[in-house]
Amino acid sequence: MSDSLTPSPTHFSTTLATWYARHQRPLPWRATRDPYAIWLSEVILQQTRVAQGLPYYERFLSAYPTIRDLAAAPEDEVLRHWQGLGYYARARNMHATAKIIAEELGGRFPTTYAALVQLRGIGPYTGAAVASFAFGERVAVVDGNVFRVLARVFGIADDIARPATRAIFQRQADALIAAAPDPAEFNQALMEFGAVQCTPAKPDCLFCPLRANCFAFEHGMVGQLPVKAKAKPAPTRHVHYVVLRWAESIYLRKRAGGDIWHGLYDLPALETDAEQLDSAVLAQQLIEWQATAAPTPSHLAEPAPTYRQLLSHQKLAARFHEVELLQPLTASTLATSGLALYSAAEIEALPKPRLLVQWLAENG
Repeated sequence: MSDSLTPSPTHFSTTLATWYARHQRPLPWRATRDPYAIWLSEVILQQTRVAQGLPYYERFLSAYPTIRDLAAAPEDEVLRHWQGLGYYARARNMHATAKIIAEELGGRFPTTYAALVQLRGIGPYTGAAVASFAFGERVAVVDGNVFRVLARVFGIADDIARPATRAIFQRQADALIAAAPDPAEFNQALMEFGAVQCTPAKPDCLFCPLRANCFAFEHGMVGQLPVKAKAKPAPTRHVHYVVLRWAESIYLRKRAGGDIWHGLYDLPALETDAEQLDSAVLAQQLIEWQATAAPTPSHLAEPAPTYRQLLSHQKLAARFHEVELLQPLTASTLATSGLALYSAAEIEALPKPRLLVQWLAENG
């Protein structure tokens, strides 16, 4: 969809630059050309709001001032610094890429988009951001903010949930950046415009400098663009965590198997089709663990509260059931279950899923 009122590339980039000079937020990664700092900020800000990501960015740079420092850090430590951001694959990919750059590339980032996207965890968006912000390469970034601005201004009604649609927006962004004097500033300005002015809900159309050239505003479609197909309702998983206590310590396991919490330390869990846990199910599990527990586990005395977390494709409804052990788990149980005993201080230093962090904060 297009319209004669939509702006030319030159008008668009000039208007955007003027707006950005007045309205940009003073964010630390905008004051550097260091590819490491820029890359770090972009990885942290994926799927994350600036207000939430900024403290993580500052803590990571403090803990790991250079990419060699990050590469040399233990994975548990990196994941602990990441704790609370979610999407932990980002942290694991970031750590792996840091090792490649430090060990195989002499600590130097590739200087081109084409080379950057060959690295683990660096896709088209992050590659374009680092290439343009650090090295001035004329390659356009396309993220959620860019989708929204371009869809509204240029009347692009293709479904942004479809992977093939990205190419349509990439072509439009590439045509616009070609007319911009400074590709780094153009990319920053376009993303900032979507984050501050052309927001998902209640965009500030009244004071928008592109209003006279905006297809969506002219045609009353601001609320309809960009087009994104509704996702299927997320299923709910009922997870029952078993808190095995022994001598002021708790048994945890390090998650493996490549799931979303791979590498984090978690409680053993039972999954059911309902929100309640049958006492017979727990009793059988304790037998399998060779766990000698108090006759009436505390969790059976009254219903445990439910903790909820919304993930990208599912909802978790979790309950924590405490069991006081009368003796520690056997060596054979530890070997087969992957469980190990940790003190409160040790648990604090380990990377953990959000639900466990929340439960510990409320229950010690």
